[in-house]
Amino acid sequence: IGMPALGMCNLYSITTNVEAIRRLFAIDRVDASAGNLPPLLAIFPAYDAPVIRHVDGERELSMMHWGFILPQRDKAPKVVNNTRDDKATTSRFWKSSFEERRCLIPASSFAEYHPKNRDENGHKTVVWFAMQGNEPRPPFAFAGIWRTWKGNYKGELREMNVYSMMTTTPNEVVKPIHPSRMPVILDAADYDAWLTG
Repeated sequence: IGMPALGMCNLYSITTNVEAIRRLFAIDRVDASAGNLPPLLAIFPAYDAPVIRHVDGERELSMMHWGFILPQRDKAPKVVNNTRDDKATTSRFWKSSFEERRCLIPASSFAEYHPKNRDENGHKTVVWFAMQGNEPRPPFAFAGIWRTWKGNYKGELREMNVYSMMTTTPNEVVKPIHPSRMPVILDAADYDAWLTG
């Protein structure tokens, strides 16, 4: 299957339904935008996907647009999907969201291109990473940040919530495939600490 070019973690999945996400992440309320939330087997940048944030002291599940939008003069806006952990506190583009608007990004797996292997059509092979557990691809959460964006996007004036995935130095499992960065995967015990800063 031909796939769009992938940079660092520009493809992930969530195969768990909304009720399972609600239980697993102790969701207090589900925004109407989440609907029934069917499994999403391929989430790419600029797609809408489920995100968990704190709203009035409660955990809320809602759908957001993947990628912070950076307006550019005389060009289409640039979508920035990932946030480097070493830039989150210093870059004006990320800092206020890192300090004030953190989120959990539910996932079941994420993908990177293999640096050498190619399929029969000459495309780079996609390597999927998942957590070990009692079930295939048990759900987990990436660390994320979010904000509300207003402006012209794809030819129309829009206001939408957008999110970005935190990235860090790769661990020993990911490093042979993608040696520069990987998504920040949170331990369940750290969900509250991440969400509340």
